[in-house]
Amino acid sequence: MATDETILTSEGREELERELDRLKNEVRKEIGEQLRVARGFGDLSENAEYDAAREAQGRNEARIAEIEHVLRTAKSAEDYVMSERGVVAAVGTQVVLEDERGKRQTFSIVGTTETDSLRLKISNESPIGAALIGHTAGDPISFVTPSGKVRQYTLVEVKLPTTRLSGE
Repeated sequence: MATDETILTSEGREELERELDRLKNEVRKEIGEQLRVARGFGDLSENAEYDAAREAQGRNEARIAEIEHVLRTAKSAEDYVMSERGVVAAVGTQVVLEDERGKRQTFSIVGTTETDSLRLKISNESPIGAALIGHTAGDPISFVTPSGKVRQYTLVEVKLPTTRLSGE
């Protein structure tokens, strides 16, 4: 289910905007100061500090360009959530899953740029995310992990975001 389209939740967009602001206003200044100090060491052709600062500058500018591109071209997750209650439609949906031992966990389905397994944010393109799309509460969900193990869950509950929903 790979796609060239980037989908962001409102939260993900805000995080990227904060990172962009920090990179432009704080990190650029820090690197500029490092470059100024390194220039003071003399010959730039053999100046490791200057080379390191230039590399950091290049990485920072590349990340700025990447974030600006994502923010300019990304689709809003809320545009992808179906108004039909109880159906896992796409990015922005929260699901409660129960494993075969009865343990329940709540996951948020997010775009690939927002994936964070520690915060239970799963990509819509991951095996579990793709398996959930189109299902309703009560449905059994099974998928194969990247290691080849088959996992089975029951979809207990579907929670749609409280923000703008298409068709409502």
